[in-house]
Amino acid sequence: VQLQAFGGGLVQPGGSLRLSCAASGTLFSITYIGWVRQAPGKQREVVAAISIGGRTTLADSVKGRFTISSDNGKSTVSLQMNSLKPEDTAVYFCATSNGRSPLFIGGYDYWGQGTQVTVSS
Repeated sequence: VQLQAFGGGLVQPGGSLRLSCAASGTLFSITYIGWVRQAPGKQREVVAAISIGGRTTLADSVKGRFTISSDNGKSTVSLQMNSLKPEDTAVYFCATSNGRSPLFIGGYDYWGQGTQVTVSS
């Protein structure tokens, strides 16, 4: 599985960004494609995931602000981030999981390179 993330940048508080992840390779064995973030000095956190069947899951910290979506073939997974806060500043990774729980970080085993999101005035 190969994953490539795009779309990070600098945005002011309250602004929006859209991240995209291009996935290729053997995808039939995965259960979720997710977006994972890591802020300085903090552990990695799964913020959003979409199942192969299209079911979406969001972490409580981003509910109502972030939306995850994919094209029908799951080759592109996007994360629309609205109402961004300074605490959303992190490196964001797209990753795939073959686990049972979409928000369980231990299930994610293939990772793309990260893209930096900075929310600051």
